[in-house]
Amino acid sequence: MTPIKNMRRLALALIAAAAAAVPAGAAELNDYPTAARADYVFACMKTNGDTRRALEECSCSIDVIASILPYDRYVAAETVLSLAQVPGRFGAMFQSPEQARAATNDLRRAQAEGEVRCF
Repeated sequence: MTPIKNMRRLALALIAAAAAAVPAGAAELNDYPTAARADYVFACMKTNGDTRRALEECSCSIDVIASILPYDRYVAAETVLSLAQVPGRFGAMFQSPEQARAATNDLRRAQAEGEVRCF
């Protein structure tokens, strides 16, 4: 088996495991590490102008996302989105599988809710 197939199987297994997990409620778990929240806020601020207002809106947004989506599902979706950007056949493997699409759709819905509530 090629390394690409191994990576694809591993990524899909991670996504499947994250999707199968039934959370007790993401808001109650508060399971997002500070570094993950900070990474999100820094990237969001770069996109939105590096202002104090952007800091407040982006901080609010990650809090909303964390209240909707458990951290393991957030990581799975971010991984799929990152790998899907790789050019060529390797990236294409992460653009179409149903599990990958479901994980990224959950993240996009949570991000949209964050935008509605915070921006």
